[in-house]
Amino acid sequence: MFSPAVENLVAQLTRLPGVGQRTAQRLAFHILQRPADEALALAGALAEVKERVRFCSDCGNLTEDERCAICVDARRDHTTICVVEQPVDVVSLERTNEYRGLYHVLGGALSPIDGVEPADLRIAELMQRVDANGVQEVVLATNPTMTGEATAAYLADRLRDRVRVTRLASGLPVGGDLEYADEVTLGRALAGRREMS
Repeated sequence: MFSPAVENLVAQLTRLPGVGQRTAQRLAFHILQRPADEALALAGALAEVKERVRFCSDCGNLTEDERCAICVDARRDHTTICVVEQPVDVVSLERTNEYRGLYHVLGGALSPIDGVEPADLRIAELMQRVDANGVQEVVLATNPTMTGEATAAYLADRLRDRVRVTRLASGLPVGGDLEYADEVTLGRALAGRREMS
């Protein structure tokens, strides 16, 4: 239906998460309708990010240097490490301006069904950081999914005798309605209730 070059562009765009065939076609047509310099700027940005961006040697976050800005910041609390699944989770937590410690990006979550075992994640590196750097607390901030919970339980078991292990609280979102909350979320909200001051 389309030229081979357009078909190739659509096929490459469908490889992006959340982009189906129709969205890929719309994006391809949008790119084709833009001036050549805009399309080439997009291609250049993709090439540049693949060339310059890497994973931090300490925490696994994205950086253009050997170590990320968070790991080299002396003002951060180096006795606390927050464990997340992906670099995008670091961005979400940083936006809160509530956490001042370091991070550790696992690169995913345990999922035996999908073939993701402990050796496939940055778990060994986390254990080395905990043992070598005077870490006192590890905050488990994996996603509240089946795989995220399994990963948190696995890590808690491995870390329990080494440091204080905490888990992000979970419950009802601000502005949410009880009638739309699922049973697990409501149960956690009840279990994690606290006294009002």
